[in-house]
Amino acid sequence: MILLLTIVVGITLAAAVFFFTAAVVTPTSVLGARLRALGTQPTVTEAHRPFRQRFEQAMDPLSKALPLSAADISRTRQWLIQAGLREARHTSYYQGSRVFFVVLGLLIAIGISGFSSLSLLVGLPALGLIVPRFILKRMIRDRQQRIRLGLPDALDLTVICVEAGLALDQAMMRVGQDLHHAHPDLSDEFHLVNLEMRAGKPRSEALRNMVDRTGVDDIRSLVGALIQTDRFGTSIAQSLRVHSDSLRTARRQRAEEQAAKTTIKMVPPLVIFVLVPFLFVTVGPALIQAYRSLTAK
Repeated sequence: MILLLTIVVGITLAAAVFFFTAAVVTPTSVLGARLRALGTQPTVTEAHRPFRQRFEQAMDPLSKALPLSAADISRTRQWLIQAGLREARHTSYYQGSRVFFVVLGLLIAIGISGFSSLSLLVGLPALGLIVPRFILKRMIRDRQQRIRLGLPDALDLTVICVEAGLALDQAMMRVGQDLHHAHPDLSDEFHLVNLEMRAGKPRSEALRNMVDRTGVDDIRSLVGALIQTDRFGTSIAQSLRVHSDSLRTARRQRAEEQAAKTTIKMVPPLVIFVLVPFLFVTVGPALIQAYRSLTAK
């Protein structure tokens, strides 16, 4: 009786293992698909998830720590677009970096003086809050300078394309392709203008959006000239040629202005690093000798 019961239990267990294994291994099995989804697939996905996704997941709660209004978020988004950071995740990166630097400044202040120095406890977190904005403003100025320097060349190429028979939209698209390596920022802006016009936006609205994305005064004047030319039906090539000459004149005047400021800017370094050491070298030995003479008496 015990032997028969053992044989029945063994056969039952063997059959259960066999059918369970067959259900898991069979590609069309629903049970196998559910088991793979519950067991294997999430583990592989978590292990091989890209670093950028994990970084975004870590920065997302930090980006929501600052109490910001809708106007602050809109202004920050505009600054990021002017810096060339157009994706939505860049806003989380920026706000999260501000929170990170605030916490880092607070930890440094506590590590230096503990809780005894109120100026460090307030000053270093405030400095950490300002540092990301300073870096962002610097990125905006650098990008605007690159666009400003590449604009006359882009206008010359646009004049050539328009005089060759291309429409303004096609000319901007071609110029954007040609300037992809020399002036990538300006090329991206021309490409976005063409995408907006293909999507159905009027040309004037697409050009004004380019002004908002760059914040460059030369682009603003160019867009005004193009809209006025399109409205009154004058020659686009002539308008672009005149505007290109005016941009080169303005750039030369800015260079002359910077050269004229060089003399004034050189005064503080000369006073600090040349005049003061010169006084020490010339007057110092005499003062030392006079001091020795007075103390000897």
